[in-house]
Amino acid sequence: MRLHILGICGTFMGGLAALARELGHEVAGSDQDISPPMSTQLAALGIELKRGYEARHLQPAPERVLVGNALSRGNAAIEHLLDSGLDYVSGPQWLGEAVLRGRTPIAVAGTHGKTSTTSLVAWILEHAGRAPGFLVGGVPQNFGVSARLGRGAEFVVEADEYDTAFFDKRSKFVHYRPRVAVLNNLEYDHADIFPDVAAIQRQFHHLVRIVPASGRLVVNGEDARLAEVLAMGCWTPVERFAIDGEAEWRARLLRADGSAFELQHRGVRVGTVEWDQLGRHSVMNALAAIAAAAAVGVDPALALAALPAFRNARRRMEQVGTPRGIAVYDDFAHHPTAIATTLAGLRARVGGARILVGLEPRSNSMRLGAHAAELAPSLRDADAVVFLQRPNLPWDAARVTGALAGRGETAPDVATLVARLAALARPGDHVVFMSNGGFENAPCLFVVQAAAESRIGAPTPAPPEPS
Repeated sequence: MRLHILGICGTFMGGLAALARELGHEVAGSDQDISPPMSTQLAALGIELKRGYEARHLQPAPERVLVGNALSRGNAAIEHLLDSGLDYVSGPQWLGEAVLRGRTPIAVAGTHGKTSTTSLVAWILEHAGRAPGFLVGGVPQNFGVSARLGRGAEFVVEADEYDTAFFDKRSKFVHYRPRVAVLNNLEYDHADIFPDVAAIQRQFHHLVRIVPASGRLVVNGEDARLAEVLAMGCWTPVERFAIDGEAEWRARLLRADGSAFELQHRGVRVGTVEWDQLGRHSVMNALAAIAAAAAVGVDPALALAALPAFRNARRRMEQVGTPRGIAVYDDFAHHPTAIATTLAGLRARVGGARILVGLEPRSNSMRLGAHAAELAPSLRDADAVVFLQRPNLPWDAARVTGALAGRGETAPDVATLVARLAALARPGDHVVFMSNGGFENAPCLFVVQAAAESRIGAPTPAPPEPS
């Protein structure tokens, strides 16, 4: 079948393109932003990419169009699609019908940690010889691709609560009909489509409603909002995971930075592990993944043994260089809680070393200012913060930097932000770039600039110590 995918360079739709190509379909697609890494991955698969959303890109007419949720009425391609009577379907519906039907879907949902936990489940199953299929909203480094069909029964999918398409306002994850669903956590997010946290809870309960009684719900036992979701009605066996509190799956931290922990199942010690991941939240992700794998028959001890070789998806505290002895990280950050837990994990690892942060408010919720009040507290472990305040940001970033007690400043563009951080940083520092967008390649620009300054002997003034 000849498919055309609108929004093909998004991580989800790009993953669908790879799966469709693997199924033998002829695939092409359009996007406004055709750039690496997804464009590189798709080009390697021989998929034709067309820049922009134009009617001519849908000529000659494909047999079916897969529509990404970033497109809406008024878009030229959408208007042509509707006027021409072309067959179209949302990406999530296509995935459910063309890929997940007949498999054992494992869906990973939550405000935070979906990509990491999905990658963990896929890696544990791979380590156990199960050859799973997967679709991840990133590129897991253990696999090098964001999606594959796999040969085994299980298919692991990152299950987003964002809406499906302009013609289907249900959350994406209701299309997946999982046998095992992970509910990692639940906080307010996606301020552009959800009025309050109760609206998100209702969507999560729609997911709970479709998990069969013969399946499994794996739920964060520390999350009160998820407990409220289950209280709306639950028809599936539940296993909880926690570090603090009672749960079937528990971890005892052996190091404060989360790099070593003991696993317990129903009060019985399974074993201990040391791994490369950072922070309490990473341990919680591991608990969720081990429990999900156990739900499809993977021995917990075998799952635990997979963790030391796990390599997270790119841009999850990915170290991209050490110019002048400065450790530079690229991190996907979209919510204050994710920022806080990531920096807390780094602080636990580096002790008193300085942490400098370059932050871009990139998600819809961030740009709308929905999280403005929580941003300064989330940056408590940072010694200095440079906040990207583009001219089109509709709120004043001084609400954040002004609350940082002299530790924060703004920059109007990426070049200025990078230059300022390069001037502030000194050997032994840790510089973290946080954004859920491309950030105009800021981390790599910093590495290049800092390295160049080292070669020419440029001064690197230090900021005043915080009061």
